[in-house]
Amino acid sequence: MLHRIADRIQAEAVELAVLGVRDNGTEFNMALKAEPGSAAGTFRYYAEALDKVAGEVAPTAPDVLGLVHRTPVGVVGAIVPWNFPLMIGAWKLAPALAMGNSVVLKPAETASLTLLRLAEICAECGLPDGVLNVVTGTGAEAGAALAMSNDVDVLAFTGSGATGRKLLEASARSNLKRCYLELGGKSPNIVFADAPDLAKTAKMSAAGIFRNSGQVCVAGSRLLVEASIHDEFVEMLKAETEALRVGDPLNLGTQVGAVNSETQLRQNLSFMDMARAEGGQVITGGGRILEETGGTYMAPAIVTGVARDHALFQREVFGPVLAVIKFETEEEALSLANATDYGLAAGVWTQNLSRAHRMVAGIRAGVVHVNTYGGSDNTVPLGGVGQSGNGHDKSLHALDKYTDLKTAWIQL
Repeated sequence: MLHRIADRIQAEAVELAVLGVRDNGTEFNMALKAEPGSAAGTFRYYAEALDKVAGEVAPTAPDVLGLVHRTPVGVVGAIVPWNFPLMIGAWKLAPALAMGNSVVLKPAETASLTLLRLAEICAECGLPDGVLNVVTGTGAEAGAALAMSNDVDVLAFTGSGATGRKLLEASARSNLKRCYLELGGKSPNIVFADAPDLAKTAKMSAAGIFRNSGQVCVAGSRLLVEASIHDEFVEMLKAETEALRVGDPLNLGTQVGAVNSETQLRQNLSFMDMARAEGGQVITGGGRILEETGGTYMAPAIVTGVARDHALFQREVFGPVLAVIKFETEEEALSLANATDYGLAAGVWTQNLSRAHRMVAGIRAGVVHVNTYGGSDNTVPLGGVGQSGNGHDKSLHALDKYTDLKTAWIQL
């Protein structure tokens, strides 16, 4: 069943990508890979994983047999955001279905088209009626109903910290359903002077924050640069940023698409105002562009002179805004990296193998990239620490969210 669903997603990849772009403004080339491309891979991964998942036999005394069974939790409620609804929806849906559960999936009210089509695909592939239910509506109504339902056994959510807190409160007020939350991030991307290729590092660092107009939960939104190369690297980054083609997300030449909504754009611009008021220097971008098209576009922004107590250092923008901070030592870089409430992702650029391992060990984050940024596949988990949430999407570890353990203790 999961393989058939993956086949159909692949067959309809272009149509699904266009549906998503019309909802959220992601540039088409990225959407094609990140939405149907990723979703098909996720369904196929969990299809292949199922014969690798087994119960356990406990090391008991000879006259006792101890068995540990994995059982479905029952009903999974999943609430997903607007930035990558098909990709993130598949992260919740595929492992939940794989372990034998039914799912009620609520898309964001501004981005539901791809998940409604996915529900049709699943039905056409033979998934029994009622096993997957895609329910549209606002968070205040449909989302709150899911969170308060006594018939939902597990809630899986990706979105804002404020909404995550409400879901935890609803769980406490209802049936104490387990809540797995993948929340925000303010991820540090750390460039040491011995980075293997500064030009490549600048190019990938720009992509790590500006793709999808910065509307990526793991975006490298804080750039920490060793002081000895700070000015040189910022100039290289500025050139890469200004060369990015911002515009119509359905134009195949576009590299950065639209901001999701007028509301999101206003929030992004308010952060630029705060950054200037706090003493940050805007090196490039930061304003609305292409307004004559009627779309919500923003020029990717680089702000230097950011301090650790600035809003741009501490708070998630979820837009194309990069805060740049310089550091002198490895210890200072690590201190700055960990100086927020978040702990979702990070990046480290260095040729020093020992330093790379020290940074991976020392940074509080669910994923640390070394000499790259983004692109981890289904074989590894994605999850955060601190106020970036709990639990994990992707990998075999995601299956744990959607199963209960049952012990059979048998006297022989």
